[in-house]
Amino acid sequence: MSIRPDKHFASCQWQNEPAQWEQQGRAIHLLVDAGTDFWRKTHDGQIRDNGHFYFQTVEGDFVARVKFSGKYQGQYDHAGLMARVDQATWLKCGVEYVEGAHLASTVVTRDWSDWSVMPIKGSDSLWCQLERHQQTFQVAFSHDGEKFETVRQAFLTELSHLEVGVMACAPQGDGFPVTFEDFTVQ
Repeated sequence: MSIRPDKHFASCQWQNEPAQWEQQGRAIHLLVDAGTDFWRKTHDGQIRDNGHFYFQTVEGDFVARVKFSGKYQGQYDHAGLMARVDQATWLKCGVEYVEGAHLASTVVTRDWSDWSVMPIKGSDSLWCQLERHQQTFQVAFSHDGEKFETVRQAFLTELSHLEVGVMACAPQGDGFPVTFEDFTVQ
């Protein structure tokens, strides 16, 4: 696959733009606003759709990758990638801070959110990859941007038109700084 011309945030737009952010070359730096999240119904019945999402529109199969690092501090601080149809159908994956630990986290939402996590070694900087092949969505992580380890495979939608980009949330904490670099969609 060739890299689409709108790589490295060139044609991205915000859903729920953070109060503080800037783009520097192939990176964006933001301070995640407190009280932000993407979540639907499971556990507490609430619906939250105010997390930060910087995305572009994608048609068909794709591989999205980004390198990111954050200073996670609050319970459930989360940063990574997202694929979205609408408020009720989306997938987010990345690093989530849970009870003082950095976990590889994936949430697949088809009206109700599900959540899977696993321990991850090292948290200073990580690559996340979200790949779509027809109806299969696959989440993988890497420390070097070369060798990716798959952690989740799921069905999300049969629709070919999606929004894909980086996301960040701070549902319970005061917010945290995060940097996303070298975002590509192939």
